[in-house]
Amino acid sequence: MYTKSIRFKNKQGLFLDGNIDFPIDKKPLGFALFAHFFTGNKNFTAVRNISRALTANRIAVMRFDFMGLGKSEGNFSDSNFSTNISDLISAAAYLKTHYDAPELIIGHSLGGAAAVFAAKEIDEVKAIVTIGAPANPNHLIHLFEEHLASIQQDGEATFDISGRSFTIKKQFLEDLESKDMTQLLQASRKPILVFHSPQDRIVEIANAKHIYNAAHHPKSFISLDGANHLLTNKKDSFYVGSVIASWVNRYVVLEEESDLQTEKQTVVRIGKTKYRTEVVARNHTIIADEPKKFGGKDAGLSPYELLLASLGSCTAMTLRMYADRKGWPLDEVLVHLEHFKQHAIDCQTCEDDQMAKIDSFERTIELKGALTKEQQDKLLAIANRCPVHRTLENKIEITTILL
Repeated sequence: MYTKSIRFKNKQGLFLDGNIDFPIDKKPLGFALFAHFFTGNKNFTAVRNISRALTANRIAVMRFDFMGLGKSEGNFSDSNFSTNISDLISAAAYLKTHYDAPELIIGHSLGGAAAVFAAKEIDEVKAIVTIGAPANPNHLIHLFEEHLASIQQDGEATFDISGRSFTIKKQFLEDLESKDMTQLLQASRKPILVFHSPQDRIVEIANAKHIYNAAHHPKSFISLDGANHLLTNKKDSFYVGSVIASWVNRYVVLEEESDLQTEKQTVVRIGKTKYRTEVVARNHTIIADEPKKFGGKDAGLSPYELLLASLGSCTAMTLRMYADRKGWPLDEVLVHLEHFKQHAIDCQTCEDDQMAKIDSFERTIELKGALTKEQQDKLLAIANRCPVHRTLENKIEITTILL
């Protein structure tokens, strides 16, 4: 997968920090929204592993830090369960505006409860997944039972959770107690998949039973036998992601683009998303794009970077072949390249021949190995004879045909 960093505003006007994980080689078939556990963050290992499993199945995943957590703005002490729900709704709006609305929402622990509540407000969400979720948000109160008296008396209390200090205010408890998840599940008709471990010591397995019984069909339950609450064993989190990818196909129509095919050597396709472009040659796919400063999303190499890559890779392969044939001790080749004419500037003047510029390529070659000076000089001369180099130096004719 490849990951894009994002920032978006929540309803309080604060910037929240997030990532969107995309399939590495193709356009996503759909988008999922992930809600992490209480006091967690978007980069927790289980979250990333589940996301990897989903992107491997061509489902993009947006994961972000709730208000006051990770790199997101705001104070955690001012947040509550309701702000988490609101943040999820804001995240869904961001996806809808910039990509596609999420049709799947996933929540881990308290994030699972938040996902259930947010799904009611996000019309496009067609399926819900909970992982080790409580049957009601107020289940969380047991984590700080010994501090309840202080919170009630002083309005707040500060204590450690997993080695980090957090301040909980009285409004946080009142907000948890005001949410009735059972009633919401009974009213919902969205498909739900419930994951839970029988060995979960943080949120007991009985919670899964309550969620499942309250929800309407279609509903499914998967036992995570042997897993702990945080899914610290990567096999457990990858398993969860793989099962979600299979299950969601029953309830979310993931419209797959037809595979690119051509009788020519290479085929290229671009849709309405500027400027993400799919390139296919034989059985290989790469993504091209423009940098953000030129209006792209930086999802892949730019056209000129692809051209440099072609020259560089051809140079390296040619030197490798020649040295191998001669039996020379060439251990490694590094080719550093630079092009002195920007692609975006070219496009602004490409219809005006008078404004055309001469392309200039600079190629710096590093040869590693116990080579003599004569061997190095010979390899440098061979570099100038690589096929792509010779093609670029020759007069080129391009014939364009409209189908």
